[in-house]
Amino acid sequence: MFFASDNWAGVHPDISTNLSRHATGIATAYGDGDLDRAVYRRFSEIFERDVQVFFVATGTAANALSMAALNRIGGIALCHSEAHMNVDEFGAAGFYTGGARMAPVPGPLGRINPHALDKAIKRYSQDLAPAGQPMAVTITQATEVGTVYTVDDVKAIAEVSREHKLPLHMDGARFANAIAATGVTPAEMTWKSGVDLISFGATKNGCWMADAVVVLNPDVGGDLRLLRQRAGQTFSKARFISAQFEAYLNDDLWLRMAHHANAMAAHLAETIEDAPAGRLAWLPQANEVFAILDRAVAERLQAGAKFYEWGVPQGFDGHLGDNEAIYRFVASFATTTEEVDRLGALLAGR
Repeated sequence: MFFASDNWAGVHPDISTNLSRHATGIATAYGDGDLDRAVYRRFSEIFERDVQVFFVATGTAANALSMAALNRIGGIALCHSEAHMNVDEFGAAGFYTGGARMAPVPGPLGRINPHALDKAIKRYSQDLAPAGQPMAVTITQATEVGTVYTVDDVKAIAEVSREHKLPLHMDGARFANAIAATGVTPAEMTWKSGVDLISFGATKNGCWMADAVVVLNPDVGGDLRLLRQRAGQTFSKARFISAQFEAYLNDDLWLRMAHHANAMAAHLAETIEDAPAGRLAWLPQANEVFAILDRAVAERLQAGAKFYEWGVPQGFDGHLGDNEAIYRFVASFATTTEEVDRLGALLAGR
């Protein structure tokens, strides 16, 4: 019963098979082969416009390189207080940009409040130039606490960003889960709502190792090719990243896997809610479920199930007892109904 992270899951067989299919023969290196170009075109089809695609090894690299591409002197990127880029990437954005900083913005359950964003940007007026200058806004989709920005939510953030002439970046490590949850198209969720570039993650959703920076607005990211080279993120054998994305994006496999992960999370949420020994901290919207458990119950469950304790996020309006805590459970494309049911049996004391 593995609910620690979708990073723990393996690889979908279709993706593994496609890697093997491309494992022999000769192909142009450094992302300039026929397969690479076909995958770039597929991304343009998915996003319904010509886009630029830059493969990278990890979501952290995608986020940090995105910030480097948008950086300004004394640059400040505004993000949610609990964004992965702010609290979990060990200052990678500052390292890749040569000193840019993250400025946290509040908002309930992982989502930036547009009014708080506007107020935060205005703090950096010309009179306070030594404090730095805003360079970008970044949002996480789906968020670190399993919530999802709707299209209207993204548009509201983009409106504030445009008012202040700031590009909008989306950390899409779980982008597929957000698209599956909302039912909108990738174009509607991104550039049609004001997003300029996205860290497009596939590693959490059934790939071996496949992430990318996708530039949606041709007016930004002009130096990404050079920045990626300097960062050591330019793959010589890029066809093996392309082979993953080819299978991932074929016949909507990426969305089918995300739909499954979200469905397993919904089943897990129902299971926890029905159990006498647990309750939901808030309703899940993608593939992450947050439950309130007595610590003794959690310790008993962890003898057979893998999951993590989680901090109390902004906007949490529930109640924690003296010996209770919030715990995160993550479903993946590989999660089975049987795993969830076994966890339910443990919760019920069976």
